[in-house]
Amino acid sequence: MKNIAQKSGAYHYRSAPNNVEAEQALLGAILVNNDAFYRVSEFLEPNHFYELIHSQIYKITANMIRAEKRVNPVTIKTFLPENQKIGEINLATYLARLAAEATTIINAEDYGRSIYELSIRRSLIKIGENIVNVAYEAPIEMTPHLQVEEAERRLFELAENGKYDSGFGPFGDAVSSAIDMASAAYQRNGHLSGIATGIRTLDRKMGGLQLSDLIILAGRPSMGKTSLATNIAFKIAENYQAEVQSDGSSKAIDGGIVGFFSLEMASEQIATRIIAEQTEISSSKIRRGEINDVEFEKIVTYSQMMHRIPLYIDQTGGISISQLCARARRLKRQRGLDVLIIDYLQLMKSNKRTENRVQEITEITMSLKALAKELNVPIIALSQLSRQVENRDDKRPQLSDLRESGSIEQDADVVLFVYRHEYYLQNREPELGSSDHEQWLAKLNSAKGKADVIIAKQRHGPTGTVQLSFKPEFTRFSDFVEEEHLPERFE
Repeated sequence: MKNIAQKSGAYHYRSAPNNVEAEQALLGAILVNNDAFYRVSEFLEPNHFYELIHSQIYKITANMIRAEKRVNPVTIKTFLPENQKIGEINLATYLARLAAEATTIINAEDYGRSIYELSIRRSLIKIGENIVNVAYEAPIEMTPHLQVEEAERRLFELAENGKYDSGFGPFGDAVSSAIDMASAAYQRNGHLSGIATGIRTLDRKMGGLQLSDLIILAGRPSMGKTSLATNIAFKIAENYQAEVQSDGSSKAIDGGIVGFFSLEMASEQIATRIIAEQTEISSSKIRRGEINDVEFEKIVTYSQMMHRIPLYIDQTGGISISQLCARARRLKRQRGLDVLIIDYLQLMKSNKRTENRVQEITEITMSLKALAKELNVPIIALSQLSRQVENRDDKRPQLSDLRESGSIEQDADVVLFVYRHEYYLQNREPELGSSDHEQWLAKLNSAKGKADVIIAKQRHGPTGTVQLSFKPEFTRFSDFVEEEHLPERFE
């Protein structure tokens, strides 16, 4: 303390990083030439300004220019407080001075970048202060692990959006986002508002995978839910195309970058399923090495192509929801992320260990829904169904069959069930030669190679059933085509 006093004689007060002159120069340039606004509008928001009055001026200016109205010191002053003073001068005079002292719009983007970067620095300071205060005064139930997760969430939000804890926003922004989504759907192949799964009949019913949706994909064992998830994951990653935005970042215009949390299967097992599906070589043959030279060459060719697709697999077993969220944020920040898949829900751990599994699942599904909104990506979470399905004559799943169903059904935006009638018929073969055997055989042939995806819940679309084709030897789901609609074949 003595050394500090000797050096300075007093304590220094550090003000938050700001550049009022840059704010004035930018606003002046916009008032003189409205085209300057479009040089900064893609990244600069009113909340990035340090001075409150500058934030108000920029916000009104932006609204007027977007409404195709001319903005200058005369037209804008009627929308600002009439009696407000800036130091010794009134607001009308201040606006006139901003315009009079403006030089050129050439430097408008540089001024805008400076304002934006200083705003980020101020936000970092606030986050840092909050981390320190919470670390000193955290309640008992807020563990250090949770503090780290909260700090990471805030930093991720700041890195992605240039702001954190945004709170209320104007309804007009929401309307603009809705129009942008409708416009993108209109221009996109297939006219989908969401990300295409690669299965056309399913996409038509759902409009693709919608951003920020939590999608539950459930079924009993051997129904093929993991196969359907891997099919969708590969199709999305295979179709990935991106365009570079004005800020240098990439945005998917088709397909997407996929993160796959495989809590049950090893990553090489997932890869084997995808190779079998793509090459039409049985996965069991691949595992046992029962392949010939031609098939091996085919596998090598396809595997080289697969190396290039943006599909990332995390095979950590028993991962906690907080670990999953942290890794998903990191993937989005470092490589990008458009779709997240989790196989499967009941193998995850909650942050709070309790004997009540229903409470744990509730925390997990709530966290996944929050993560989908935070990352603005669809999350597909696979789920087991309870054994009560097996006790019914009709094995088709219902919402009540979801294990710990209350929270899963409540938090999910979409609930899909995979059902294969063929599987149950195979296990009910009557005695050979009996009168029932012929009927059973006819039913089995009718159900062979078919699978139903039941849309049991969809917040923004219809429910119903989509019939798909399923080839178990290749673990492949595809659009179902009736035999009579297939092209003529020549032997």
